[in-house]
Parts: sequence; structure tokens; C-alpha cells
Amino acid sequence: MRINIGLNGSDVIRTIKYMTRNGIMPAYYAAKERLADRKRQYDYASVPEDELARQRELDKDAQLLVSILVPAYETNPDYMDALLESVLSQTYPCYELIIADASESDVVRDAIEEFKKKLSCSSAKGEDGLNKIVYVHLDENKGISGNTNAGLSFAKGEFVALLDHDDVLTPDALHEMVNAATESGAELIYSDEDKCDETGGNYNTPNFKPDFNADMFLTNNYICHFTMLKSYLIKKLKFREEYDGAQDYDLFLRAYKEVGSDKIAHVAKVLYHWRCHSGSTAANPSSKEYAYEAGRKALESYYKEIGLEVMVKHGKHFGFYDTIYVNKDMFIQRREIGAVGGPLIKKNKIVGGAMNADGTCLYEGLNKNYSGYMNRADLCMDVEALDLRNIRVRDELTGISGEILKEKPELISDIKGLSLEFSKRVRQKGYILMYNPKMRQSGPVC
Repeated sequence: MRINIGLNGSDVIRTIKYMTRNGIMPAYYAAKERLADRKRQYDYASVPEDELARQRELDKDAQLLVSILVPAYETNPDYMDALLESVLSQTYPCYELIIADASESDVVRDAIEEFKKKLSCSSAKGEDGLNKIVYVHLDENKGISGNTNAGLSFAKGEFVALLDHDDVLTPDALHEMVNAATESGAELIYSDEDKCDETGGNYNTPNFKPDFNADMFLTNNYICHFTMLKSYLIKKLKFREEYDGAQDYDLFLRAYKEVGSDKIAHVAKVLYHWRCHSGSTAANPSSKEYAYEAGRKALESYYKEIGLEVMVKHGKHFGFYDTIYVNKDMFIQRREIGAVGGPLIKKNKIVGGAMNADGTCLYEGLNKNYSGYMNRADLCMDVEALDLRNIRVRDELTGISGEILKEKPELISDIKGLSLEFSKRVRQKGYILMYNPKMRQSGPVC
């Protein structure tokens, strides 16, 4: 069977690796879906100048200090220049930029010095901008976690924001993050992101993320960039070198364990441009396969720390994980789960399963072989409602549907209405509804 459907060289390599892991037909559909996704247009809308001016005026007396932490190693000077420009263009003024440089050469130091020379001639940023840059040369290269921890010791801010050495921020990034932290009282804040090419332009692949969803997060580190944490929290937890490559996932998992979901906030705006180049995970996920094994181990460690007996396996896609509950039923290990449901399939398309509270099916019409936007149709996740035609219910909750039909007998002929009422009552009792895309219904959907 040929899979020649217009893929480029990088796509072919990815498809072959995907086929090796998952088989020919899944690889065919994955490649076909990827090409269809590329036809969708995405135009990053930069923030209007009048809005940026409004933010500058609003934040001019801000006192909450943010430490932006960048571990650097042999960084391309053009990338470093773009990073510095993006940080010093922030509308929020109360920050410091800490660059922890473990390079053997002077490439990063020289790039910063050149930037400072240009900056000193700029009346717009000038002396104030120079004072915000804290350059630290590390005596040895201890890897991404060790280097970041070394830079962390210099952070004076109430919050620490994490920025990779080859990526850039939007000018409103700190304004939006600080605003969210202040309004919500959150201690971990994350934003949406997209990707850009090596030039820093041509934005693509936007990742519009959901608000914090625990079971989705336990399947994939969708939080990723741009992330800001309370200083005390990150300094307490720090990065662990044994999880290099997925050190951020490991950190976020432990932060979630430490502060709980109520202290995690999401800014629903693209605030971070993740640069794609030949060595980056953004451009080629398989370029850092070791990182995905590190992520699996980090997730396994998290489960062990909270006392769950599970196995964590690599999923169909790079950086996605499957959790298998061993020895005990999931309902026994996870007392917060009230019911688990899966998709309903008719004529090879999803017609039901995960729903919003208003009855909207999250993946309605999606080919059963497709993974959906950002592969989310393949992810376990917490949802507002599940379809009763493909569901497992905790024993103590099985009588709810009968109670509903006694009160509302008309729902006996309205399976969606019954499913929504059942889901609402389960959630009112304090339970979580989990969607598992691998759970198939036992019979056909009429």
C-alpha cells in the first residue's frame, strides 16, 4: 500500500516511524489528517498599538516583579537577539530577564553585549532595558535542569516565567499573565501558543488550549509554553535532572500535586511563539525521542507519589501517554471518578460520547480513525457530560438513571436528555466524568 499523498521529506520520516509503532492504516490516516490540517488558514493577529499603549499606561506603576528565566547554550545569535527584543518590548515593565549561559564559547555573551550596544543608543528602551538583563555565566554545563536551577537561584521576582533560548514572547505576554495571576490568585499560569519558522515569522500550528483539565494533562503536557509559577513554588520543587527533556512536565505534575487544580489558571491567548528549526522538537517531534521517555517516567513518578498503582505506556503520538490501572479497578484507585464513557461510532464517524453540558458532542462528525485537533480526540479528559449508551458507572451511582426516569418519565425516549441529566447529577455529587476514547460501545448505535 502506498502512502504517497503529498508528504514532504520530514513528513515521510514521521509517517514511517508512526507506522512502525502503530501499523500501516493508522499511519495512512494520520498522514491524511495532517495534510488536511495544513489547509486550514491561521493568521496570527498582532496586538494593536493602541491596546499596547493602554497596557503600558495601565501597568506603568506595577510593583509585582516577574523573573523571566532563560537557560542558554550555544544559542544562535539571531535567535538570542529576537528573544531579547521580544522581552524588552513587553508592555508590563516590572520584570528581570535572567540568562543562565552554560555555553563553552562566548556566542551568547557576545550576542547580549551587541544587543546592549544597540540598546544604549535607543531612547525608547535605553538604560532601563539594560538594567533588566541579568547575564550569568555558569561554570559548567549541567544540562537543561541543572542550568535552569542555577539560574533560578538569581531570581528575585514573586513569579518566575520560563522561556526557551530560541523562542519569543508577544509584547502583551507579561501583562496578560500577571493580570490572570492577580485576578485568580493562581500559582501556575499558562497560555496558548503557536509556532514560527526559523526567521521568527510565518506563524502556524496554533495551540488553543483548554482550561486546566486534569485527565487530559495526565495524558499529555499540553500546558507547555508560556508558563509562569510562584517563585516559592518553583524554588521548592526545582527541576529534576533525571527527567531532562521533559523537565517541565515533571515540574508541572509536581506543582499540580502541590497546589491543586484551583491554583492553575489559563490565559486563552497566544502569548508565545515556539521557533521551528532543524533541531527543535517543535519542527520534528522525533528529534528528541528521549524526551518522551523522560515524560513517561515523570508521569509514572507522579502516580507513584500519589499512591496509584498504574503502568504508563507511550500512546499513538509522540509525547502522549496511556495510563493502565493495575491490580485494582480504576474506580477503587480513583474515588473522584463517577463514570467513564467512550465515543459512539456510526458509519465510521463519531456521533456521540463526550459532551458539553448543553449537549454539544465534542467530536461529532470526526472520522473514527482521525485524532482531531491537537490529537485531542485520542486523549482521556474530564468532561461535563457522557452518553449513557457507552458508559461505565461507579456502583453507588447506578441508581441515578432510575431516579431520573421516575421524576421525568418522558426522558425514556430521549437518550441525550437522559444522559445530560444523569451527568449533571453525578457532577452535583462531586464526582468527575472521564472520557476515554479507547472505550468502544458493545453494540451498534441506532
